[in-house]
Parts: sequence; C-alpha cells; structure tokens
Amino acid sequence: MKRQMQPPRKARIGSRSSQSRSKVRPKKRKAESDGANKKMGQEIWHRKGLEMVGDERCLSGVDGLDNILAGGFLRGGFYLIQGDPGSGKTTLGLQFLLEGLRGGEKVFYITLSETKQELLQVARSHGWSIDKIPVLDLSAVENLLRPEAQTTVFHPSEVELTKVSQLLRDEVRKTQPARVAFDSLSEFRLMAETPLRYRRQLLALKQQFAKFKSTVLLIDDKMDTREAVDPHVLSLTHGVIDMEQLSPDYGASRRRMRILKLRAVKFREGFHDYVITTGGLSVFPRTIATEHRAQFRPGSVSSGIKELDALFGGGLDRGTTTLILGQAGTGKSSLALQYALHMADQGEHSLIFTFDETRIVMLSRAKGLGFNLEKAIDDGMITVQQVDPAEL
Repeated sequence: MKRQMQPPRKARIGSRSSQSRSKVRPKKRKAESDGANKKMGQEIWHRKGLEMVGDERCLSGVDGLDNILAGGFLRGGFYLIQGDPGSGKTTLGLQFLLEGLRGGEKVFYITLSETKQELLQVARSHGWSIDKIPVLDLSAVENLLRPEAQTTVFHPSEVELTKVSQLLRDEVRKTQPARVAFDSLSEFRLMAETPLRYRRQLLALKQQFAKFKSTVLLIDDKMDTREAVDPHVLSLTHGVIDMEQLSPDYGASRRRMRILKLRAVKFREGFHDYVITTGGLSVFPRTIATEHRAQFRPGSVSSGIKELDALFGGGLDRGTTTLILGQAGTGKSSLALQYALHMADQGEHSLIFTFDETRIVMLSRAKGLGFNLEKAIDDGMITVQQVDPAEL
C-alpha cells in the first residue's frame, strides 16, 4: 500500500538531470531556429540580389555612364544590355572588360554571334588591344547549321545547348572571372528554341557566375514586340540598359540610352544621348536643371553704351533671357558681341554659340567693327563655340 501511495512516476520530471535536459533543449531549439532563420534570411537576401548592396561598384569604363548608374555597376550583378544593331552594344562590352583589366581584374568575353577576328577588328577601330582578354568563341550559329547535326538521335537544339552550357560552366570554373561580357543572348535563345528551356539554361548560367561573384553584361538584340524587355530575362537580371539608334529626317543618326531597371540603386532616369567615336562610347547624362543652380550676384549687365542701357533702366537684369529681333543687317550679332566684349573688360566671362556663321567669319566681322574679339578669346574671357544644326 505504501508503494501505491508514492507519487506517480511522471512527477520525477522535476529531478535535476531532467531539469538540466529541459533547460538545454529550449536553447538548442532556439539555436537551431536562429540558424534556420539566418539561412532563410541569406537565401532571401541572395534571391533579391541584396548581397551586392555594399557600395562596392565596378566602373563601366564608359564616360558618363557611371554618372547615370550612380557610381557604376554593382559588383556581382547580372545585367542586360539590349539595343538595335549598330547601337554599340559590343563596344560597350569591350570597354567594360578593358576597364577591368586596368584595375587588375580577371575578365572573360563569351561570344556566340561574332568571331574572335571580328572582335579584333572592332577593337582595332578604336585603337584598343584585347590580346589580354580571354575570348571563348562558341560559333553557335555555325554549329546549328551543320548538316551532320541533323543526323543525331536527339533534337539538335538539345545537343548543342547541352554542349554549349557544359563548355561555359567548365570555362567559367577555370577562369573564375570578375567581369564577363556575354554576346549574345539572341543565339542562346535560338539554341534553346523553347522559352522554358531558355529560361532554365539562363538561370543555371546566372547561378554559375554567382559562385564567383562575377559581374556579367548580357548583350542582346532588342525585341520586335510590344514588350520592352524579354520577360524571361527581365526577372533574372539586376539591371537593364536599353540602347537606341534613331534616324532623323536629316543629319546624322542619333543614339540614346535609358535605364529600364536597376535593382537597389537610385539611378538617373530618362533618355541620355551618347556618341560612338574612335575610343569608344561617350554618354551625356540628361541635364536636370535643379542640379545646376548656381548663386549669382544680382544687378544689371551693361552694354557699354549709355543710351542703350538707359532704355533698360541701367542695363539687362542678371539671370534673365533677352531676345534680340531684327532684319538681316540690323546689327543683332554686333549688339551681342558688344555685350560680351564689355563684360570681358569688366573681368567677366562670356560664351557665344554660333550657328549660321563660322568662327572665322565672326572674327573677321568683329575686326571690321573695331572689336578686339581675338584678344578676348586668347585671354580666355570669351569662348566661341561653333555648332552645326544638322548634327544636333
């Protein structure tokens, strides 16, 4: 009976050894929970591309482009460069890699559209040497058109895409580049044939480059659809640069670019003009008036002619715009020169843009009127910029 009166066995949970285990287990579970949360957070962090947000940038090597990108490409990013034929996509890719070489980085150029010889021709036209840039020439289009490719049991696209993907992975693993230019997605899409296979291979490619924290520029032709960007690529990339080449009714072609997407970065929106000259691309960021406000001294600007200044109450107000109208030969240009020369005598600078007449003609007319315009230009007080309207 005494044994029956003893407390039930389950009451012994309060023993020291059991209490120790009960205290340790919550800590262990908490540690496991923290580890799981940390791992989950890292996965979310990685999926969102936020691992790049550390202000670690890699310069593009293109004048003006880093200004638009708020300092350059985020290191480790996956970027799409799309545009019309002749818009300068390949040139931009080469400039990006050459900038990496100057910084002592490993670079890699993957081409499925242009041969290595064609790349050398592009580089020579700009005075560049790309001998130190490893080039992987896959010649994908040529392989797809091989007659023997049709005799395989498997679908030709599956065979070629598998070979190309495996070769890409092997070369990336071997070189471990910091910067990559992939030219182009059009041929990669051609090999995949189906959207599902294309997206899978592109995702696998992104994951392969992510292992080595490579900053990748994917070059692609602009789509002939209503969609601005290939939807299969848009969701996988950290940024998209759209390049255009416009043909106006007169004058030279006009090129402009815009940023369609740039994850985790406040970039400069809108269209930005750019030119391609010997030496590569030069981008001119869109001017925002609020960023160029400057303090100036209030007052009047004198022409040096008392009677004329009296008509304006002492001169033209600073910070205002004045339009001079008149028929040919009434002295409009001469009056503008009068203001500029008088301000030069006062120690202030002037800038003259001339559209209709050349700089030489302007100097000759000024000399005939007794204006020493050439001296003011030599002294740096007046700058004359000749502009060709047909090239605007």
